[in-house]
Amino acid sequence: MEEGKLRELKQFIETCKSNPSLLYNPSLSFFKAYLLSLGARIPPQPKTEPGDFYEKKPDHPLSPQDDIIESDVELDDADVVEADNDLPQKMGDSSAPVTEQQRDAAQLAKSKALDAMSQGNLDEALHQLTQAILLNPQSAILYATRASVFMKLKKPNAAIRDADTALKINPDSAKGYKIRGMSRAMLGFWEEAASDLHVASKLDYDEEIGMALKKVQPNAHKIEEHRRKYERLRKQKEQKREPIKTEAPVKKERETESQVQEALSALKDGQVIGIHSTGELEKKLSAASKTSRLAILYFTATWCGPCRFISPIYTSLAEKYSKVVFLKVDIDEARDVAASWNISSVPTFFFVKNRKEVDSVVGADKSTLESKIAQHAGSLSDLPCKPREN
Repeated sequence: MEEGKLRELKQFIETCKSNPSLLYNPSLSFFKAYLLSLGARIPPQPKTEPGDFYEKKPDHPLSPQDDIIESDVELDDADVVEADNDLPQKMGDSSAPVTEQQRDAAQLAKSKALDAMSQGNLDEALHQLTQAILLNPQSAILYATRASVFMKLKKPNAAIRDADTALKINPDSAKGYKIRGMSRAMLGFWEEAASDLHVASKLDYDEEIGMALKKVQPNAHKIEEHRRKYERLRKQKEQKREPIKTEAPVKKERETESQVQEALSALKDGQVIGIHSTGELEKKLSAASKTSRLAILYFTATWCGPCRFISPIYTSLAEKYSKVVFLKVDIDEARDVAASWNISSVPTFFFVKNRKEVDSVVGADKSTLESKIAQHAGSLSDLPCKPREN
């Protein structure tokens, strides 16, 4: 990590030490979830008076008639449980070689665990699954299954640790996303839970995911609206404290709005945009960045068989995810673009956010491609919850 970013991180940690209540800010819920997953103990949230969610500036106080009443968001947290702070469970070494004999023994232990689960003996199931994991630490399904047992035992942090490991081994583990999402919901991390459950529904939808989403989505949307509300109120307060804007800031705001509108006009919602030069690519990536959209850069060739298979699928995904920018480059037509991205095989897909590569897919793998789009699309509204069609 860069030295400057390390200094900023240290400063942030010191700020949290001096004022732990910052961790209850909805925008830091991801960080709080991470701390709890490591077994950290976080002080209880202090009671606040209406209007104290954001730090007040001592100067330029508002008059009584200018004060803005801010109410806390009301969530349905009836099923939220107290965080488990047990020591981390035993994990296997995923880099260690696994013999066929170990795989068979792990499978036998898993079968015993499933029998124990069916009889309601969760402690025995946990023991057998731990033995299976130590025998075969390369199996994502073993970690995901043990995570489901931890969840039944109301130990969501332990379940999240196992689900994280399952997803490191297999990033397309629907069960890993499902259990992690449901466990996060048990801790009251509604936005993170909704994100995981939406990805799980895209990978392998079932009724349990649907029921969990019905519980989680309303709370996640309330938090999103809550955040927008406070941001709006904060800006209103600042505007009342500040003098009337001069012409320069107003002009700058208009120029920014104009740039965003211009960027939107350069994009084609629901369509694949052909790229023929580096200059054209720069314009499209810049437009995607200005409008805070995910861009996907697809490198293809007319002579490539797998490309002919995946191209119509890529087009249909563009129609489905209309707020994602789908770009397409023929490596024989735009050699300069292919060279600048060091293309060695096709089809290749790059996922770009704010002009930075965040992920990639090599090959014509339909399920991986769509799951990556669902993972990086960002907005809840871009991830529809629909059952798979058989």
